[in-house]
Amino acid sequence: MKLTNNLYFYPEQGMLDCNTYVITGNPGIIIDPGNTQFLASLVGGLQKDGIDPADIGIIVNTHLHIDHCGANEAFKRLSGAKIALHPIQKENYQMVVIDGARLFGIEPPEFTEDYMLDDSPLNNDGVEMEMIPSPGHSPDCICFYNRRDKVLICGDVLFEMNTGRVDLPGGNGEELKKSIEALSRLDIEYLLPGHMGVVSGVEKVASNFDFIRSNVFAWL
Repeated sequence: MKLTNNLYFYPEQGMLDCNTYVITGNPGIIIDPGNTQFLASLVGGLQKDGIDPADIGIIVNTHLHIDHCGANEAFKRLSGAKIALHPIQKENYQMVVIDGARLFGIEPPEFTEDYMLDDSPLNNDGVEMEMIPSPGHSPDCICFYNRRDKVLICGDVLFEMNTGRVDLPGGNGEELKKSIEALSRLDIEYLLPGHMGVVSGVEKVASNFDFIRSNVFAWL
């Protein structure tokens, strides 16, 4: 489903899956391919929107929990895209990917990155996606912010009227609150979380931050 300009949204399809976002252009970028169990359906959604997997050049993740990165390697084989990791994701790979999966008795979704990102924004046809480290739900969380279009892809840092959990390896409630407060100061028209629906409109986004402060922070 097209959200704005060259940004597309594919909602989660079941347990251990997540919302996937695709930015078309040069290079095409996919954020959080989700779980391999639902990859065929995701590819079908892309093709309905006129997007060939081969059009995607970069695979990135908001964080490395299995529901977000499980299909990284499979999508790489299918599309020829390269997997890029942020340094804090590489640093926390063992804790988040291996230990996190084993906590649930699940085989870790291991994959090999093709290159490391740096502090420079991802550039897609001149449109920059800033990468904002936002720990708390997981120590490796990265949000992607398009300042021009006021788009924040926030993974599991926060949702509509809720936040990500903090009881998985490396989770920290105080860090999550700090991350959310920092994000709340951005100019956001589209808040695009890793689960459930999107929040659109400046006023609705601001109200969502207020609700989380008033109703969720006390429980973190």
